[in-house]
Amino acid sequence: MKFQPIMSVITIVICSLFLMSCTSNMTTEKQTMSQFKPIKPTNSILFIHGMYMTPRVWSEWQTWFEERGYHTSAPAWPFNALSVSEQNEKHPDSELAQLTLDDVIKHYEDLIEDMDEPPLVIGHSMGGLVAQKLLEKGITAGAVAVNSAPPKGVLSFKFSFIKANLPHLNLLLSSDKPAQLTFDQFGYAFANGMSEDEKHEIYDGYMVPESRKVGRGPLGSDGKIQPKTAREPLLMIAGGNDHIIPDSLNRSNFNKYRKSPSHTDFITFQNRNHLTVLQPGRENVMAYILQWIEEYQAATTAQPVSQSELQTDPTPAF
Repeated sequence: MKFQPIMSVITIVICSLFLMSCTSNMTTEKQTMSQFKPIKPTNSILFIHGMYMTPRVWSEWQTWFEERGYHTSAPAWPFNALSVSEQNEKHPDSELAQLTLDDVIKHYEDLIEDMDEPPLVIGHSMGGLVAQKLLEKGITAGAVAVNSAPPKGVLSFKFSFIKANLPHLNLLLSSDKPAQLTFDQFGYAFANGMSEDEKHEIYDGYMVPESRKVGRGPLGSDGKIQPKTAREPLLMIAGGNDHIIPDSLNRSNFNKYRKSPSHTDFITFQNRNHLTVLQPGRENVMAYILQWIEEYQAATTAQPVSQSELQTDPTPAF
């Protein structure tokens, strides 16, 4: 009988360690809020691609969400509507070189104004920052920022971030000429951890030149956000293996909203790189986003938490 308390403690420790091992691959955080707006009723999703990409990255995402009843669109950035091969053949395109982050934001503003209803916006990389900017303007139903580029004032000194962003941030390179990633640059910045065959397939089928002025936009006024603006919910998604936008940088982006009066969620998928939108297992990310959308579309009253809470989600590793 005297060993029973000891055995109980041992059992509790073993169970705790087991639960920790099951949940260590995905963490979520919810932001304290004093005001709340649910996601606006909408049946529309607008996808925004990132730098060096085209709307083609959203093809499977559009099919997946359309099969679940949504109307989707994935319009290209200015100068990105041509095929991948055509854009690469035009390099260096002098018109593309003059494109700015503000031009991209205004482009999507105009597109949203012509839509029948405010869409839910899902953006990747620089498109994630565009989604953040559109959300605070009050013209969307809500927003999801996947591996989002950092806004003004959010920086990282990690070696991977500096190395991966040099092709467009290096001030010794002229902003009057677009950047075109080499295969090795792409592999390091976007596709680390993937096989060589997967890297070649994506590089040849998706990668295009990009304006350095867009890449440098977050350093200036174009990249400034208004985190204290009351707005619809925002979900921020990070990849634990992301080189170009590290998980820690995504978390710093999220932390800008610490004093936001609105609902902001953050999640890290530990085993994913920057190409979350194309990387195998992306259906799990889509399913998480859909669950998040449906939760806040159904919300009619605020459900504030007493403090910012860091929790582990019992979903299996992705």
